[in-house]
Amino acid sequence: MTTFPTSLGTSTPEEIRLLGQNLTEDLIGKVGFGELAFWLVTLRRPTPEETRLFEGVLVALADHGFTPTAIAARLTYLSAPDSLQGALAAGLLGGGSRFLGVTEDCGKWLDEVIGGLEEQPQDDAGWDAVAEAAVRATREAGRYVPGLGHPVHKEEDPRTPVLIALAEEVGLRGPHLRLFEAVGRVHPGILGRTLPLNGAGVCGAALADLGLPVDLLRGFALLARAAGLLGHIAEERRRPIGMDVYLTVDRAAAYVDPTD
Repeated sequence: MTTFPTSLGTSTPEEIRLLGQNLTEDLIGKVGFGELAFWLVTLRRPTPEETRLFEGVLVALADHGFTPTAIAARLTYLSAPDSLQGALAAGLLGGGSRFLGVTEDCGKWLDEVIGGLEEQPQDDAGWDAVAEAAVRATREAGRYVPGLGHPVHKEEDPRTPVLIALAEEVGLRGPHLRLFEAVGRVHPGILGRTLPLNGAGVCGAALADLGLPVDLLRGFALLARAAGLLGHIAEERRRPIGMDVYLTVDRAAAYVDPTD
C-alpha cells in the first residue's frame, strides 16, 4: 500500500495524533493555539519567550479597523450570508502587497540584506551603515522599502515600539529587528522625508527573528487576520453596515464618457 509521510496529524479509530503527541491527552487544554501554530510550522515547540512574542505579533495583526480586507469580508457576507466561508475567504484574499502582505515583504527584504553580510554589526552604527546601503540600493532599483509608511499613522505606528520593547524584554530582539530599526533612523537622509516604521513591517522583522520561514510570513499575518475578519462578520450580523457601504458607493456613481 502506498504511504504518504507526514509529521503533522494522523488518526486511527482509537486516537488522533498531532506532531507526535496524543491530541486528547497531551495537547487539548495544555497547549495554546498560537503555540500550536508555531509548532505546526517549525516542528518544534516554542519556548515561553518565543510564544509570547509570536502571540504578540498575532494580536498586532488581528484587526486594524475598516481596512479593505474587512470591507471585502463584510460586503461578501452582505451578498451571500449563507456563505460564511466565502466572506472569510474574500477578506483573506485581499492580504497583499499593500495590506498584510507587507509583513512577508519586509521580513524577506531584511533577511536578504542580512544574508548578504559577511558578519553582522555589533552596534547601532554598524547597523545604520548596513541599512543606509540597503535603502539606497532599493531606491536606486526603483523599488519601495517595505515596512515604511502607513495610510493612517503618519508619525508613528503605535504597534512598532511596543513590539520592539516586547522582543527586547523576552531576549529576542535579533538582527532583523535591529536592521529594521536602523532603517527607521537612516531613511530620511536618503528618501528626503521621514516615514514611520509600520506595524506590518515590525511584525515581519519579529517573525523573522523567531526563525520562521520568511516565505511563509504572509501566512501568519493571514492567520491573525482571520480572527479579526470573523469578528467583523459577527459585528456585521449584530450591527450591519454593508448595505450602507454598498448604497453609498452605488448612489455616488457618476458616468464618465470613456472618450473624455
